Amino acid sequence: MTLENSFNQLIETLLIEKTVTEEFTLRLSSEHSQFTRFNHGKVRQTGVVADGSIELTLMENQRRSFRCFPLTGNREIDSLAAHTALLELREELQVLPLDPYLVLPSGNNISREVNSGQLLPQASVVTTILAQVGDLDFTGLYAGGLVIKAYADSQGQKHWFTTDTFTLDYSLFDTCGQAVKVILAGSHWDDSAYIAKMSAAKTQLELLSRPAKQLTPGRYKTYFAPAAVADLLDMLSWSAVSEADLQQGNSALAMLSRQEKQLSPKFSLTENFQQGFVPRFNQLGEMVAPELPIITQGVLVNTLVNSRTAKEYGKIANGANSSETLRSPHISPGNLGVDEILRSLDTGLYISNLHYLNWSDRPTGRITGMTRYACFWVEQGEIIAPIENLRFDESLYRFWGDNLVEFTNFQEFIPDVGTYESRQLGGSLVPGMLVNDFTYTL
Repeated sequence: MTLENSFNQLIETLLIEKTVTEEFTLRLSSEHSQFTRFNHGKVRQTGVVADGSIELTLMENQRRSFRCFPLTGNREIDSLAAHTALLELREELQVLPLDPYLVLPSGNNISREVNSGQLLPQASVVTTILAQVGDLDFTGLYAGGLVIKAYADSQGQKHWFTTDTFTLDYSLFDTCGQAVKVILAGSHWDDSAYIAKMSAAKTQLELLSRPAKQLTPGRYKTYFAPAAVADLLDMLSWSAVSEADLQQGNSALAMLSRQEKQLSPKFSLTENFQQGFVPRFNQLGEMVAPELPIITQGVLVNTLVNSRTAKEYGKIANGANSSETLRSPHISPGNLGVDEILRSLDTGLYISNLHYLNWSDRPTGRITGMTRYACFWVEQGEIIAPIENLRFDESLYRFWGDNLVEFTNFQEFIPDVGTYESRQLGGSLVPGMLVNDFTYTL
């Protein structure tokens, strides 16, 4: 019996057992994934995880609560687990406070999306990856396989989404502990892409062996590689593009919303669900448009609005998730070619990765963080030396505003590599970017 059949049978069971005044939502998260962990160029751990979890939410009399239980594929076991959860939730609802902004399931959305990939066969993962490693100190994690997300509710909405994806998140270390970090991801394994990434990483590792240059605090022209751009973009999911945060006065884009500030016309951001990496439906089975513009040529045209926020503040929902965060963001490319990056930078910093990002002054859009992994000083278009880690503190209204020189004409997919509880889906499709006078404080 397939997992989809088991899920459908569970829906039927709950529809029979629910009372007239009860509403429910049912969400499935499942995967069949291979995980292989490498350390010092050797396999340290490998295995396959097959897992499925159900979240049942019950709503009645303006109250809601939920239970999670495994989906085993055995009808007796799954039906009993659902029945037990239903009884527990009924009892719990009696003592919960009223929720004035509770959103009940509605509509009749039905979808079925199956995205097939071409991943490495399980038996080939180790040999294929290690073939390019040689005697390098290679440390990382390969995670790949099928991920399933599904939704159903008491009103008849039903969605089924599957995708084949992989991520290879690894670092190369030199004898002094310096590292180059690389992420390769997608739905189709490409040997040539892996070899090219590895070759570029080996070149950067050699450059890291040069004596590091100590820089004084100040403003420097800076090139941010796509991975670093993705780190900056992630901050927009922390109290920026959310309509609830905007209404509550917490949004870093409040000045943009009030048209007191405008970003560069070169900066356009959309939610793009057409690549098949994440489902278009949210926790209430609502469907977002295949593409949702957020910022168009520097102007804020949409925030992320879920139905709860819409109900509370009298807005129109647009299919956002419960946390109103970016799920599949896409920054439009520019005109800077890969061979033009160092020449256009001329003298300044080449930043491969960032970490420890946080808001230092959210109302003005100021972000602080650190450089990390393979960051270099460049003079007259030539990489001269690695740099010691620097702390930065800069406003998005500057680096995505007047100081934005150009985006690259290519983009990279930077995935969410989280595996806590389950493999996370999604990521950012972003170009690199060149910025004038970026502020480094320590």
